[in-house]
Parts: sequence; structure tokens; C-alpha cells
Amino acid sequence: MEAYGHNRKDYNRVISIIYTLLILLQIAKALLVFAVLGRCVFAPLTIYAFLSYKLYQMMSSVDNVEKFLRNQQTLVPTRYSYTDIITMTNNFKEKLGQGGFGYVFKGRLPWDRLVAIKMLTNSKYNAGEDFINEVSTIGMVHHINVVKLIGFCSDGMQRALIYEYMPNGSLDKFIFSSNNGPNHKFSLDKLIDIALGVARGLDYLHKGCDMQILHFDIKPHNILLDHNFNPKLSDFGLAKLYPKNNSLVSISVARGTIGYIAPELISRSFGVISHKCDVYSFGMLLLEMTGGRRNSDPRAENTSQVYYPSWIYDKLIEDAIEHNVVEMDTSIVIDEREKKLCMIGLWCIQIRPSDRPSMSKVIEMLEGDVRSLQMPPKPFFSEPTQIPSKVSYLNTYDGELTTISEDVDELN
Repeated sequence: MEAYGHNRKDYNRVISIIYTLLILLQIAKALLVFAVLGRCVFAPLTIYAFLSYKLYQMMSSVDNVEKFLRNQQTLVPTRYSYTDIITMTNNFKEKLGQGGFGYVFKGRLPWDRLVAIKMLTNSKYNAGEDFINEVSTIGMVHHINVVKLIGFCSDGMQRALIYEYMPNGSLDKFIFSSNNGPNHKFSLDKLIDIALGVARGLDYLHKGCDMQILHFDIKPHNILLDHNFNPKLSDFGLAKLYPKNNSLVSISVARGTIGYIAPELISRSFGVISHKCDVYSFGMLLLEMTGGRRNSDPRAENTSQVYYPSWIYDKLIEDAIEHNVVEMDTSIVIDEREKKLCMIGLWCIQIRPSDRPSMSKVIEMLEGDVRSLQMPPKPFFSEPTQIPSKVSYLNTYDGELTTISEDVDELN
């Protein structure tokens, strides 16, 4: 009986071991199944979920653009399909240029009119905002100094803008010509004409439309020239529309190009954001047109000429001193027209927005005689310079110019 009980215990122990092994085997099988599922099912499901999310984002972008376009029932520019674009460009045969947005191709409409087609391929056109900006702003503008938007394409994720063709390209290739030297292509009179055209275009944007349009990216590359070298403002991807009675503009991030961007767009401590941001950019453009070089040029032979606005300001002061001191020999000869452009440019780049003229005042200055202009205050970038004991200059307040006179100590 005792032997039977001992055998029974051994039997139960063996059964327990077998059950344990069977359970472990089932667990191993389950783990193996989960591993296979994780590789063959869960991983594809994760990838599918990720791709679905990205597709949702892209479709939301398309939906935003489509919603905008449907609301523009009176939109003048014509809408074209991507197939039309391929036909117009002869399968993108002739590239005119490229930038951060994508590429520009030469095209031809069915009635033989030449056009420039800007293909928007860069991912920075998130949710179609820059595309909408350009269509909504330039689509409603009709001015001789603003490039005309003829049509657009929004076909799925393919987007393009179709402009009138500007045979002479952008202004930068003429004023920054290293082969021909500064201003070889244009006389000073022609430069003044071009400056006037740009100023009139900007003044129209600021005051001539139903809504105030701020461009935020005025620079030589964005000034196009037609067959008669008449200037036209282009590239409205950063533009913003505001009611005309808005004196303050609210934007979340700085907009523009380094070298042309107004100080208040970088730090609000310099002043409020307004149409004076475009005035500042215009001033930097005007100085580059006059100098025939970029305002900042580290390769300049003379270190004092590295920053052109500072250098030309000092030269204008020296010129003023020499004209006031008869005994001195005039070693600096600055053409009166060049002096006018430089002085206007220096007025436009004053650090405080309230000290800059409006574009309508700039037009008046450009059309006037240089003798009616007065030397602007010392811009913030200049080093202390000896100037005559009394200097009359213009100060702007609320867009109007007034004449005041201060001592040298007060100016410095």
C-alpha cells in the first residue's frame, strides 16, 4: 500500500511536468505567432496608418486650395489643367530660372502669346498658403508696374502660376553685372525711370486697391523688366492684404529677404509693422541700383566700402562739407542725379518707420529736383562722421514730411 502511494506521487509529478511543458510550448507558440504578426501585420498596419496620415495632410492642402478657388467666382485669371501646362511649355522644354519656390518655364498660349510659368514644387508652400497669397493678391491687381497674372493651375498637388512674359528678365542681372561694370546698361536717367515705376507700383499696392497690399519682399530679383525695360513688381508669395484704415499689421513671423528686410520685422522694439516695411526694402533696392553693386559686399577692395549705404552716406557728407568750404579742392564728384537717388534711398532706410517717407512722398522726391532734397539724419549703421555745424533735414510724422534743424551734438 505504501509502495502504491509512492508510485502515485511520482505519477502526479510526471503529469505536472508534462502540463508545465505543454503550457510553455503554447506560450512559445503564441510568442512566435505574435512575432510573425508583428512583422507581417502590425508593421504594415503602422506604415499604412502613417501613410494615411500623410495623405490626409496632402488632401487637406488640396481641399484648402479648392475651397479658396471655388469662393473666387469673379477671379479674372484663367484656370488651366496640368495637361495644359505640359502643352504650353512643350513638356517643360525651356527653363527661364529657378528659386526657393521651384522653377520658371517659358510657355506659349494657344493664341501664340508668350508666358512665364512658375511651377510651385517646394514643400514650403504648405497648405497652399503661398499659392493662395499670390492668386488672391496679384489676381486682383491691375497696374502697369505690377506683373499680370494670366492664369493658374491647381490640379491635385500640381500647382503653377502663369504670368505675362517679361523678355528682359529681372533687374538684378543688369545692376549686378560684373562683366560690364556698374550701371553700364542703364543711364542714371533710366535708373530714375525704373525707380519711379517701382515706387508707383508700390504706392498703388498701398493705397490704390480696395485692400492695402503689403509686398514684404521687394528686391532686384523680384523686379521684372518688359521689352522696353519698364519695371513690374512680381512674386507676391509673402504678400498680405489688410484694410486700408489699418495702421498696425500683425504677423507671426518675419517675412522678407535678409539685406532688404526692415528692422521692425526682426524686432518689434524698432517700431510697428506697416507699409513702411516696403519703403525700407525699396530704399535698399534704390541704393543697390545707384551703386551698381550689392549693399553688403565682403569682397570690396576698400574695407570702408563693404557696406555701401554707410560709405555713400559719408561721401555725401564730405561732398556737402567741400561745397561749404571754398578753399578746399573738390576731390569727390557725385552726379546730381546719383546724389538724389542715394539721398532718397537713405531716407527710406531710416531705422524708425515713422522717419521714413510714404511711397507717395518718395514719388514726389524722385520727380523733384535734387536741390529740393535735404540730407537725411545719420542712419543707425553709420559711424560718427564730422558734418557741418548746422544740418537741415526732413523728419516724417504720420507719413508727412516736415523740415527741422538741429545741432551736430543732437544729431550724434
